[in-house]
Amino acid sequence: MISYGLIIAGVLSLIIGLIVHSGDGDLYVTRIMGGLLSNSYFYFCIALGALFFLALNYATEAGWYAYIKRPIEAIALALPYGAGLLAIVLLVITVLDGAHVYGWMDPELYKEGGHHYDPIAVGKQFYLNKTFFWIRTAAYLATYLIFLRGFRKRSLEEDRVGGTEIHFRNYRKGALFLVFFAVFSSTSAWDWVMSVDYHWFSTLFGWYNFAGMWVSTMVVLVMLVLYLKNQGYLPKVNDSHIHDIGKWMFAISFLWSYLWFSQFMLIWYANIPEEVTYYVARIQDHKFLYFFMFIINMVFPMLILMSRDAKRHAGILTFVGIIILLGHWLDAYQMIAFGSQGPTAYPGFIEFGIGIILAGVLIKVVLTNLTKAPLTPVNHPFLDESIHHDI
Repeated sequence: MISYGLIIAGVLSLIIGLIVHSGDGDLYVTRIMGGLLSNSYFYFCIALGALFFLALNYATEAGWYAYIKRPIEAIALALPYGAGLLAIVLLVITVLDGAHVYGWMDPELYKEGGHHYDPIAVGKQFYLNKTFFWIRTAAYLATYLIFLRGFRKRSLEEDRVGGTEIHFRNYRKGALFLVFFAVFSSTSAWDWVMSVDYHWFSTLFGWYNFAGMWVSTMVVLVMLVLYLKNQGYLPKVNDSHIHDIGKWMFAISFLWSYLWFSQFMLIWYANIPEEVTYYVARIQDHKFLYFFMFIINMVFPMLILMSRDAKRHAGILTFVGIIILLGHWLDAYQMIAFGSQGPTAYPGFIEFGIGIILAGVLIKVVLTNLTKAPLTPVNHPFLDESIHHDI
């Protein structure tokens, strides 16, 4: 029921936002498309992060996770919905010549001698053009969905067949996926997010997005596992399983914070004009929201999840998890809205409405996915190790 409640609340918020901002002219479309892009990207990344985490556990032959493998798969299986929505949003933006979200899609920038001629856009045209953009986007989405389909098919087959042959196939496919993911997770962040500020670039940007993706996924995973255990499912999930997921939340929050600071400090120290423009726009016009986003994503996990007991406490993990999700939702928002809308950007009814709707849809999709296979992967070779996991 909570999923339907969120969807209804989100629709009402969105309607209010569309009415309130109906007189904003060109900014109206930019705000709507920017809100759709940031939200679809954020929720797509949660599902993609689950696929990455599944492949990572296969490739490293981890044993502790086997008992909670189906919740990981359930989150990853939201990927086709996220990919479909993201593709639709990107297509509409492309048809609208960027909708002032992707400024480099505006054909006026390339008319030499024209009022809007931009030599920087012209210099990057080999990479930033609609055709090549869509070739790359299709390659990213197709690769992710093919690997997801294969992992799910072999997971269900393993339930029926048993043995170790399928496990070792997953081990090889998991390692192969990580090779593709190492490249695509960065280049897709450049294409879909960094190109909003097409005058700017950062070599750390892909890793920064990856860390935000991963920690958001771990938050959703721990909240899902805690919910299932509270409802009487997954009775053999113990404090050690919860502790391990909590450690991932804690550690990756620090990884994200380290990458945020590294990117900021190196650009601030070098003070190169084409690099500092990104931070000038955010600090001059959105100082409070920008640093607030960083502080809650770093400080809450650091202060609250430091102890062993905190990583095993359902209430604490849920509270900190909600804060982290809000913080990384704001991060996805600022990366797109602050670059496309400039000083006029602020999260309102439209952005929160779309986010709440998609949160409800994600919950519904994930819970539905859980009903399509046994919650326990009965023939996983590391199942017994996972059931008796103790740290």
